[in-house]
Amino acid sequence: MTNYLHRRKNPYFTFSLCTIFLLFLTSCGKTTPFREVFKKATPYEQYQKALEDTKLDQTALGKDWLLAGQRVLHDSLLISVPFQETAYFGADKPTAYSFRFNARRGERITIQVGVQSLQKVKVFVDVFKWEGVPKLLISADTNATSVTFEAEHDQMHLVRIQPELLRSGRYTLSITNSPSLGFPVQGKTDKHIGSFWGADRDGGARRHEGVDIFAARGTPAIASTKGVIRGVNTNNLGGKVVWLWDQERNQTLYYAHLDSQLVQTGQLVKPGDTLGLVGTTGNARFTAPHLHFGIYRWPSGAIDPYPFIKASSGIPADIKVPLDNLGMWYRVSVKKASIYHIPDKKSPILQSIERHTPFVVIGGSSLWYHIILPSGINAYIAAKDIEKVRMPVDQVKVKQMTAVTDQPDSGAAVMETRAKGESVYALAKFGSYWLVETTRHGLGWVQTAL
Repeated sequence: MTNYLHRRKNPYFTFSLCTIFLLFLTSCGKTTPFREVFKKATPYEQYQKALEDTKLDQTALGKDWLLAGQRVLHDSLLISVPFQETAYFGADKPTAYSFRFNARRGERITIQVGVQSLQKVKVFVDVFKWEGVPKLLISADTNATSVTFEAEHDQMHLVRIQPELLRSGRYTLSITNSPSLGFPVQGKTDKHIGSFWGADRDGGARRHEGVDIFAARGTPAIASTKGVIRGVNTNNLGGKVVWLWDQERNQTLYYAHLDSQLVQTGQLVKPGDTLGLVGTTGNARFTAPHLHFGIYRWPSGAIDPYPFIKASSGIPADIKVPLDNLGMWYRVSVKKASIYHIPDKKSPILQSIERHTPFVVIGGSSLWYHIILPSGINAYIAAKDIEKVRMPVDQVKVKQMTAVTDQPDSGAAVMETRAKGESVYALAKFGSYWLVETTRHGLGWVQTAL
């Protein structure tokens, strides 16, 4: 948190270091074109290689950038999709953020990142699937407008957002979901599904290996994707059935209980083509007309088709909190406030924090603020529970010469000292430390036992 305390930056230092950094990268590019060196590397890896080639990875700044990118892979906020947040990143400190979310097999996930900055800046976007450790799935930077992928399994995914060095600005992250297949019954939606995957069949002797979509007899059952008809036949359970091979995903779509079949084996079809008409053939002759829709993959067999055809969860909630305070210090304004990993009061409470506890506001999402406590904890807090660090909450006279440090820690660097008898105006409290105004450096910390 050191650099959040030093809001007054040295412009000469920032300009000089930035200039040196850019000159290093330029000279590197003269000897070996980037497109050759980084032909197969991700944008993040390209940038990391540039740091190594220019020896910037050996500097404190470069090391902090690399460490920030690795740390957030194991320390991320849990969110639910759809999600949207606008967050700040400063030029004075290497920054990275990460968010975890669950995705189901068959869902299509779209991640968009837009950047606002006075300078030209790249923000790296890397998506990982979690398999005990993060495994890179897809990578881009903000030269691309969005990244999209289809979840291969029901599992946790993680997105890391990290800007390049020595750039400030803010980004807006949006994560949405959508079905990867078209709905298989014309004019219907997932609201017309009457029986889901795993339901008991034959008195519990077997489980339902698909979903049942109810519609009037004769309603067209349509191709959910382009593919090849692999089978048109009849069996005891499914009655009149059609098998459609989804070449793109190497899976077979199963249409059962059809009143009639309107395709032939070997036929090429495109999304929306009619394969047959909804009916009650097979073991559905005593039920209302419906389509049994299933998906089969080798070697796992039947898989749940619902996430493949479930409608989008919608668009993310609008950001309703003011965003002119990003990167600034705030404090708890109520007696006790709860903070969460997810911007949702229905989620488990991460912890409770007392009145006047300070933190830096990093981003905003709906009616919540994304904050970082002096301890480094990332969390969400309701906007109604906070206030600006502005007016003092206490005044204390110094009993002996006291150090003002850049962090709430006895081993932190001393910014200045306060003489015996001098008054200290406390703006907030964290543990055994007061947050105070310094003479020249903005904000600092003094121990409460003065």
